Amino acid sequence: MSVFPIDRVRREFPALSQSHDGRPRVFMDNPAGTQLPRRVVEAVSGALVDAASNYGGYFENSRNAEAIYADAHGAMADFVNARSPQEIVVAQSMTSLTLHMSRSLGRRFAAGDEIIVTRMDHEGDVSPWLLLAEDLDLVIRWLPFSRDTWKIEPEDLEPLLGPRTRLLALNGASNLTGSINDLTDLTELARSVGATTWVDAVQLAPHQCIDVQALGCDFLVCSSYKFFGPHLGVLWGRRELLDELPAYKVRCASDASPEKWETGTPQTELLAGLAACVDHYDWLGGEVSGEDSRRGRIEAAYAAAIDYEACLVMRLIDGIRAIPGTTVHGIVNPNRVGERVPTVSVTHDRVSPPEAAERLARDGICVWSGHNYALEVVRHLGIDEETGVVRIGLAHYNTEEEVDRTLAALERALR
Repeated sequence: MSVFPIDRVRREFPALSQSHDGRPRVFMDNPAGTQLPRRVVEAVSGALVDAASNYGGYFENSRNAEAIYADAHGAMADFVNARSPQEIVVAQSMTSLTLHMSRSLGRRFAAGDEIIVTRMDHEGDVSPWLLLAEDLDLVIRWLPFSRDTWKIEPEDLEPLLGPRTRLLALNGASNLTGSINDLTDLTELARSVGATTWVDAVQLAPHQCIDVQALGCDFLVCSSYKFFGPHLGVLWGRRELLDELPAYKVRCASDASPEKWETGTPQTELLAGLAACVDHYDWLGGEVSGEDSRRGRIEAAYAAAIDYEACLVMRLIDGIRAIPGTTVHGIVNPNRVGERVPTVSVTHDRVSPPEAAERLARDGICVWSGHNYALEVVRHLGIDEETGVVRIGLAHYNTEEEVDRTLAALERALR
């Protein structure tokens, strides 16, 4: 493996040149949203000039908009290894997609049917199913995660499955602990009882190459602003399910997928940015490999970034654990670094997370505090819901120097 081209990567991101009190600002808030490469900014700006017209016209700007729409869906099909762009649905956010699709899936359920949700998920993959159950008199079954492995284990899922299980909603990686679930094992169990599987890959997609054909799920959702794109949610669904399910849409809208699921006028400028964020992975894969296909270069980009991020996150975890009074909530064993994304949540025995995060901000270090919508996770771990954790998350544009500066600032903040 060649050396990760961190200097070339950082030159792609204009925000990384911002300063705070004369020193470079450090973005460690990446689980909440990453900074944007120049190509994404330029694509959004260009579309606002050249493709601000609506779709279906005979004139050039309308055709430009249609080309952007097609490019974005094609790029995301390559990004998740979908069979076709018709399996890609783009909307405002992952949460809005889940709320929307839950209504359509609910048309197949009857009172007394069961939905399994987890104690590990973001609320965007919990509340929509709780609301559906309330409306249709469904039964909710709660799936815990292991405090030993920090993951959802098949032996905990198996007893919850039964003849009335209709849907399993779970995540690829936790937005608080960073743990990665073994999705193929879990989806296989759900399929054995005929249940539909819904995967929240919002935190997984920035750090692990997604292959929906290998995961065995029926639906997968992610958010492009977590992997260097604009504020959009993206859904992959099995074509046969997208075609069969009834869509909540206006009468004039197309009955074909994905159009029937994308309510209203598409956000053309953001779709341009969506295609461009996939172009970032395409570019990075070309920098580190000789792959000749876009999917191959995407895979190569992830392989290089995963190795690079693994070194950074262990440096961060080891440094945090050396600070007296701290607790890291998640996998800390370096032999298991491949089972987590580089999202690290920490509490201190005296300084509250909001106070620590505010002190870090004064030092030019961007982090988050609170439960971060991982409400069931903090409850499961016995963490105060009001104060939550300090969440520090890496992206592949961060550096060892930034990790060390963050650790030094955190130590000062916790004194």
